[in-house]
Amino acid sequence: MGKNIETDRLILRAWRDDDAADLYKYACDPAVGPPAGWDPHTSVDYSLEVIHSFFSGPEVYAVVLKETGEAIGCCGITYSDRFTGSDEPEVGYWIGRPYWGQGLIPEAVKAILNRGFVDLSLPALWCGHYRHNHKSQRVCEKCGFPYHHTIGKFDTGKEDDMDELVYCLTADAHLDAMTAASLKD
Repeated sequence: MGKNIETDRLILRAWRDDDAADLYKYACDPAVGPPAGWDPHTSVDYSLEVIHSFFSGPEVYAVVLKETGEAIGCCGITYSDRFTGSDEPEVGYWIGRPYWGQGLIPEAVKAILNRGFVDLSLPALWCGHYRHNHKSQRVCEKCGFPYHHTIGKFDTGKEDDMDELVYCLTADAHLDAMTAASLKD
């Protein structure tokens, strides 16, 4: 697992077994998972299985609110061939509905971008969202991801296959934007 990452309001850390109840609390909401392509969680035990499988990657982090110590979402880097046909690093994220609109996931994603580009020396990071997921689109925009292409009717394995918009941010573009922002300050 990567190191813990702190931002102003968040701690990004490895998922733990005792996060299963928090995970279930937010991931059982049908407004959270389906827009990202996954079904709502059905039990705390299922959430624990997700922690042991999908959330066990070395760069997959629980998004923990410093104020409460509660895991309220997920953010991280995984590798996928979904966007380019080769194994490329992809940023993924979600957050519980009570925390929507507070800028917490852009804060977490920006920390993950620094992790990927500065600590891991990745040349580029990919990100995608289904066409109807405007909240994820805003996260991509706020974090500086430029649009790259659209995958038509991405196969979700369900009847409601949909277009996925794909973004790619290079390390050079990210570091240039960080330099420009620091010069403004």
